[in-house]
Amino acid sequence: MHWRRLNNAVHRDLGYFFFGLTVIYAVSGVAVNHLHQWNPNYHIERRTLPVDGAGVRVTTEAEAQTLLRQLGIDGKLRSFLPAPGGGTQIFVDDDVLTVSPADGTAVWEQARPRPLLYPMNFLHLNHPKKAWTWMADIYAVGLAILAGTGLFVLKGRNGISGRGAVLSLAGLALPALFWLLYL
Repeated sequence: MHWRRLNNAVHRDLGYFFFGLTVIYAVSGVAVNHLHQWNPNYHIERRTLPVDGAGVRVTTEAEAQTLLRQLGIDGKLRSFLPAPGGGTQIFVDDDVLTVSPADGTAVWEQARPRPLLYPMNFLHLNHPKKAWTWMADIYAVGLAILAGTGLFVLKGRNGISGRGAVLSLAGLALPALFWLLYL
């Protein structure tokens, strides 16, 4: 088999095989790049609830349970601890109640996983570890092979000996420029 035909076949087949992972990593990458603007893993709903008595202080588990019952909050009490400003944070399942005795309110924050982004980010950030680490490594090597074989798909003035060389050098210069700017 001619080397260019083999190169094109490898490039094509790896492209098809890694299509799904590429979409997952692309979508998750954009989402994770904007962590400072939003939470890509969870939708957080906040509600302010009135608490009886401006001097409410939660210092025991029993007091925390009583307050949760008064506010109609169900779930398993995991823990509680002092919050900034003299209040208390009460952790119930995956949610948080922050009690502010100074103004007699409590903020109830319920976190729900985003249906598609949570699992995409879970894989992209390698939370599963174990076998997924190997899959992520295989994907990284596959991307390197895709990049290398992509250089030789076209020939002539649109290939690596013409326009492709200029674009490839520009593609190398861009991260190098940012690297120099951020050092």
